[in-house]
Amino acid sequence: MLIQKLRLQRGWSQQQLADMSGLSVRTIQRLEQGQSASTESLKSVAAVFEIDFSTLNPESNMDMNPNLNQGVTPEEESALLYVRKLKRFYLHLIKYVIVISLLTVLNLVQIYVLQLPKVLWVQWVAFGWGIGLMSHAVSVFKIIPFFGAEWEKRQVEKRLGRSL
Repeated sequence: MLIQKLRLQRGWSQQQLADMSGLSVRTIQRLEQGQSASTESLKSVAAVFEIDFSTLNPESNMDMNPNLNQGVTPEEESALLYVRKLKRFYLHLIKYVIVISLLTVLNLVQIYVLQLPKVLWVQWVAFGWGIGLMSHAVSVFKIIPFFGAEWEKRQVEKRLGRSL
């Protein structure tokens, strides 16, 4: 998370950081997700950010700070997690639009060009996948406030006999 925070503070993309550090984009993604990395990779990234290598090395910081997300406040971590969820939703939406568009064209070609039976099967695919997409949107955007974190908190307080 610290690497991602430093990268975003400078306004760099993962590709730009990879180019400057001589690492692959996939390695940068792994580092930002907190996966283990070689000493050389961490030194390359530290050199780009002009910081001490030990700042990025979780093993050297374990006794000082057991939290692997050093330098990242809980609010920042929450915001980063939300942005990741939002990004996954938008990628899901883009895939939906592209695939359903292609399937619609294919279905119409079958009907009007190939003179196959006039069955619009693509509507069932769009409907089924659309339900999944809507549930994804509900979970990301918290459209339905029921059963969210606030609801859970109220229910726990109610169960313990406390009032908010």
